[in-house]
Amino acid sequence: MSLRHHEIAEAGHRILNPFTPEKLDLLGEVCRLESGLRQLDLACGKGEMLCRWAQRYGMSGTGVDISEVFLAAARARAEELGVADSIRFVNADASTFTAEPAAYDVVSCIGATWIGGGLAGTLALMRPALRPGGLLLVGEPYWTAEPPAEAYQALDVRPDEFASLAGTLERIEATGGSLVEMVLADQDSWDRYVAAQWWTITEWIAANPSDPEAPAMQEFLDRTRQSHLAYGRRYLGWGVFVVRP
Repeated sequence: MSLRHHEIAEAGHRILNPFTPEKLDLLGEVCRLESGLRQLDLACGKGEMLCRWAQRYGMSGTGVDISEVFLAAARARAEELGVADSIRFVNADASTFTAEPAAYDVVSCIGATWIGGGLAGTLALMRPALRPGGLLLVGEPYWTAEPPAEAYQALDVRPDEFASLAGTLERIEATGGSLVEMVLADQDSWDRYVAAQWWTITEWIAANPSDPEAPAMQEFLDRTRQSHLAYGRRYLGWGVFVVRP
């Protein structure tokens, strides 16, 4: 799925992953956030986490994303919440972005571990920007049960791309990290993230029937509806894992 397709499908989303605002607030609480902390968010999307936490806790930070469409929404959200002076958004590829070393109390990548080629590589990518004693926040799917072979193709993932919760812990520990907290999405928040895209895409296709992207968006819509209902709801979980190096 191309970046443009994500921009279309998630046009109506504020949080670009299976989290609710309440889950995002809970994540901030379990991380013991406080005023004066700095956060770097790689692949920040529309910047809801940075903006929300800046307003609630008095934090500052930097968000990096490759989509100028998403960053425009992020900057507007920062203005709306009155935190535009505290947050900087950078249009760049998060996989190659070079941050100031050891400059951030929190470094996050919520649901985009492709930037490091997987969980381990993304944690390694995040570490140089983290201050001693800081926290790494990584959002990642996990298998709630072993899926049948056909589920991998339907969900467009490799068999070894994700692990169980216990396997995710093993992957984190293999990088030298310690899992100190986690906040998991639930089935309803998964549904809200996925199913809300169906409405957005349907409306977009109806408004843009002759757009060159319309056939691809229809194919994506058909495939994700089927894969989520047949396999995703039963076998795939998602969570944010709080890691201390």
